[in-house]
Amino acid sequence: MTISTMLQVMFEGMLKTFAVFFLTLVGSLPLGMVIALLKKSRFSVVRGIISAFISVIRGTPLMLQLLVWYFGPYYLFGINIGGWRFPALILGFVLNYAAYFAEIYRGGIESIPQGQYEAAEVLGYTKAQTFMRIILPQVAKRIMPSITNEVITLVKDTSLASTLAFQEVFSLAKQISASQVSFMPFIIAGIFYFVANYVVERVMARVERSMDYYK
Repeated sequence: MTISTMLQVMFEGMLKTFAVFFLTLVGSLPLGMVIALLKKSRFSVVRGIISAFISVIRGTPLMLQLLVWYFGPYYLFGINIGGWRFPALILGFVLNYAAYFAEIYRGGIESIPQGQYEAAEVLGYTKAQTFMRIILPQVAKRIMPSITNEVITLVKDTSLASTLAFQEVFSLAKQISASQVSFMPFIIAGIFYFVANYVVERVMARVERSMDYYK
């Protein structure tokens, strides 16, 4: 098999890898903020549930979580899981990364001095206006480096989709390498991950610079 043929075969896997990355990012970034705000709830029961959720997600491997989300409905409730592979995959990725993003958000929110909340109240801002107009822009700037690190990690973690026999680029690389007795598919996959992470790094760096409003 020639390199061009390998690229053609692996191209579909690259598209699936991008789909997992994009859907995870779209789902986990806003969900993480919701989880972070719930963890700061005034109700202790809500805080306890959210804290337990984050603890479990961060304390167990993503690979195990994917297996639980995929096989759980069948073993626990006897539900037919045909066609459930991709939704279970995205659900597992979104919840996992939402937990990590939530802690990043929470750290950013708690780093804002209490005096800014008090000043906004004096100026007549509601709590929602204070958060959206004053707190959130500062939080976004402060947490951007941490968010960038998590997004780069996500690019690499998409390879764990192979746990559910999902045909992403790394899974195809392993199959082609085994059938062709060649290391080239792994090199192609490695280049793909490197280029994808380089693009992510450049894009996030530009976003971070655009938030450098002090300069």
